[in-house]
Parts: sequence; C-alpha cells; structure tokens
Amino acid sequence: MVRPTQLLHPARTPAAVRPAATVLLLRDGADGVEVLMTRRSMTASFAPGAYVFPGGGIDAADAQAHGQSTRRATQSDLHLTQAIAAIRESFEELGILLARRADGSHLGTADIARLDRKAPFAEQCASQDLTLSGAEVFVLAHWITDRDLPRRFDVPFLVARMPEGQEPVADESEQFEPVWVRPADALARHAAGQFFIIFPTIRTLERLQAYPSVQAVLEACAVNDEPLFTSCPRAGLMNGHESRHMEHEQPFGELAMVCPGGQIVHELAWQTERPVPLLKNVQRLTAPNPGFMTGPGTNSYVVGDPSTGHTVIDPGPDDAGHIERLWRAAGGDIRAIVCTHSHPDHSPGAVRLQALCVAADLGKPPILGLPSAPTSRENSRFTPERSLADGERLVLVGADGDRLSNHTLQVVHTPGHAANHLCLLLEEDGLLFSGDHILNGSTTVIDPPDGHMGDYLDSLDKLDRLCAQHGVDFILPAHGYVLGDLAQTPDNPSAPEHGGARAAIAHLKAHRLAREAKVARAMQARPEGTVDDWVKLAYDDVPERLWPVAKRSMQAHVERIQSLGGFNA
Repeated sequence: MVRPTQLLHPARTPAAVRPAATVLLLRDGADGVEVLMTRRSMTASFAPGAYVFPGGGIDAADAQAHGQSTRRATQSDLHLTQAIAAIRESFEELGILLARRADGSHLGTADIARLDRKAPFAEQCASQDLTLSGAEVFVLAHWITDRDLPRRFDVPFLVARMPEGQEPVADESEQFEPVWVRPADALARHAAGQFFIIFPTIRTLERLQAYPSVQAVLEACAVNDEPLFTSCPRAGLMNGHESRHMEHEQPFGELAMVCPGGQIVHELAWQTERPVPLLKNVQRLTAPNPGFMTGPGTNSYVVGDPSTGHTVIDPGPDDAGHIERLWRAAGGDIRAIVCTHSHPDHSPGAVRLQALCVAADLGKPPILGLPSAPTSRENSRFTPERSLADGERLVLVGADGDRLSNHTLQVVHTPGHAANHLCLLLEEDGLLFSGDHILNGSTTVIDPPDGHMGDYLDSLDKLDRLCAQHGVDFILPAHGYVLGDLAQTPDNPSAPEHGGARAAIAHLKAHRLAREAKVARAMQARPEGTVDDWVKLAYDDVPERLWPVAKRSMQAHVERIQSLGGFNA
C-alpha cells in the first residue's frame, strides 16, 4: 500500500452512498431493442436535464412488500427489494405499472390513470388485487456513483420488458418527455450534443446495444442472477477536460493510485516534454518514441526525493532531449541507473545519462541490470557495469536516517520477454515496476530464442507470490498507464477477492493460456500446417496487419506446447 506521506493528493472520505434503483424498460422495435428514457427536471439536484431511466431511492416499504410480489428462486432479498423500488418509481414517474391482475393481465393506460401516483404504493396495489412483477425484473448492472460527486448512490440498473397496453405518461415534476430510443441512436444523439446523458447511462447503453432482442437481454441477466458488471468509476483530465473511466479501462489504475480520494486533477494526455508526478517519490517521463511496438512511448521512472537522491529505471533510447529531461527531473542527483532489460527502447540512454551526471560533477551513478544473453538480437546487446542479483535491494536512504523515509527497490529476475529481464519492487509503497513483462493496453511479445513462454509464465507466478507477500496494489509498466485493479471495498463489495496487482497478473496469465489453447487447437486442426497457417486460426480475433508480430509470440507458444508433450509437427 502506498505510504500516505507519498501521496500527491491525499485520500479523503467520499460522500456516503444512498441505496437507489433504476430500471430500463425495453421493447422490441422494428430495428432492434428500444429503451424508454425521460428527461430529468432542470432543477433536479442530481444530473439536471439529463435523459435517464426511471428510478429513485429505495424506501423501507419496498423491503416490506416482498409478500405482494412474484419472485424467482435465485432472486435474493436485496434484488427483490430493488425490483420493487424500481416498479414503484416507474409507476410514480411514468405511470408504468409492472404488476398483474389475478388472471395474469396488465392494467391498461386508462386504468392506471385512475390510480393515485402519490398514494402509498403497496397498499394501493393490494386494494386493486395486483401482484407486483418482481420476478420479471432482472439486474443488468451495478453502479456506484463516482467518488468526486457530493451526492452518491449505490444503484442497480435493472431491466424489464415493457407491459403491453401501457404508454408512458411523465409526472411533469421529476420526469419529462418520455421517449423510446434505440441505444445506438441515443449514443449518436448524445455525441452530437442533442441528447444529454451521464457516464453510467452511456456505458450501460453501449453494453445494451450488443443485444439483438429483449429476450436476449433478459436471458443474459438470468444466467447468474447477478449484475453483468459492477463499476465505481474514476475521473481525471484529458487535455484539461473531465474524463471518466471504468475499472477495465486503461487509465483507471493510475487514477486510483494518484488520486485515491477521487480528486479530478490528474492529466491523462500523453506528453514527453515534462515528467508526470505520480507520487511524491515517483515521476514518469515518457520518451518521444511512440509507435506500434511502444504505444505512447517508453516510460522512464525517477524514484526518490531530494533528501535521498534518485534511481532512474529504464532511461530509454539514446535521445538527447529525453535524457536531459530525465536528469533535470532528478535534480541531477542520480544514485543509480537500472535497465529492466536490454531492448533498444530501454537501455541505450543509460550511458548518456551517466555522462551528464559526471559532467556536472555530481558523481558517476552505476549502470545496473543483467547482461544480454547470447540469444539476444544484435540491437539488444547490453552489458551493465554491475549485474544485479535476484532478490537484491537497492536502498535510497533518507537524510534523517529514518527507515520509514527510505525507498527500497527489490530486484526480481523475470525472464520471458527477454532472458535478462528484471522487475523492481518498491517495497515501502507496494509498487511493481514491470518493464515489458506486464504492459497496460497490450500483451508483450515473447520472441524466441531470447523470449521464452514457459519462463514468462513462471515469472508471472513469481510476481504473483511477491505481490501477495508485499500487498502490491499497482503495477508501473514501461508502456502505458499505471495498472491497478479494484479490490474489495465498501464501495464495491463484489469486486474480486484478490484485487490490486494480483488481479492484473491473474487476468494476464488467463489470457496467455487461453491464447495457447487456441494455438493448440489450430495445430490439431492443421497438423501439416505452418506457423503462417496456424496464426490465421489462433489469432482470428486479431487484425491481420498484426499477424507478423503475433507469429513471434505464437512460435513461443508452439515451443511450449511441444515441450509439454503436446502436438509435434
């Protein structure tokens, strides 16, 4: 866990969440699924003027009405209470009543108009001999309002089929202008500035548009009778404008580390001219080498502070401007230069950076790492001034001698992407600098003979054990944003048991093994085939333009399958 003393934007207690429920009323239109949306009052305290789904807060009476509702065997008490709240809110706001008479029929619009939307709901339904249709309401998603907002809600997004013979009639108090709209059309109108919707609505509509029919939506939700996804988003800035992100999106982990309290202050747009402060003791400077293999560029990291001096991780390519900016980011006080491996976008800048320190009469920081193996490519030759040992610790000592102010980097040998690859663990803050072993936004290439798939997977297991031991929450890769997965919190009790770095590692390993299974099936389907034949089957979900690179990792999978006694061509 990051030391509170190192946070740029300290953690803070967000506003308490209030239980609520909303429902997507669906129907099958001529061109696909349509959803009922209405415009909120311009004076509403939350999302004024936005187009939303009907819903609102959960009342104590909703939990007391279970006996008046149908219920699925797999429907929990909580989900039934939420369904009843959504049924009530749909009636109060839009005059839609998800309830049936004794003969199974719904009330029509004229019948509903004779009811009092402001009277106690359950009692009124009982007087009309109506049974609430709780069993026909399913949970699609679970949203927790972003931490930065003053009013926050814990709200399921439920789905139900619109009753036949009913038409929405807005209450003209909370809701206005009910409209049926296809999800894709709502999103397009929002993008054109004609249909204001907020972030959770946008993301829910994006998921909904993938379903061909209402029945397909309901069947998907019924599989486990649990939300298809849960999210408590985080927000940052993209070129100065607010930008919100869910847990699976690339910037989420970085926002969680830099602004744990939800402050919207961290700029996410990539730039190379200035170091980006991530913590008080960690800066990232991205080299100006964006490309197909490097993404936004190679991340160099400066670890330490003015009292301890600094360690530079991955100085990057030999780019004079980048190296000088690195030197200035450390105030010239660099105690060591560490290269995670020998590839040309990671290690060549080390000599120039060391020379800058010497020229300024600020000492000669050693260039550390592991020498390239004989299997490395010609452009990846690297010999450090001193080889690092697995488990070795590089310590930047605080000036006051207080161990709590130290910055200790533990060396972890992680062959796989390259034979001489290593990662570094910042022990005091539980941060893993992963080099190219773990990336954000892509999977690293395993290119034999210097790359080895078996070693790579073993190294993932090694990192998982280390992260469990040190409670690592965040991974700082050589390409892309900080990685971090949401652990269980009061905001999100349904998150994975193992969050943080371990969840990211588990996801990556599962992806690699799933790909390997596809490779094995391709080899079995075309036993006389070549790598060119197999890549078409094993990477059929990858654009063809990426196949030349994919073949390199595929060859590593083939070698591992054969080493385990699998298919032999």
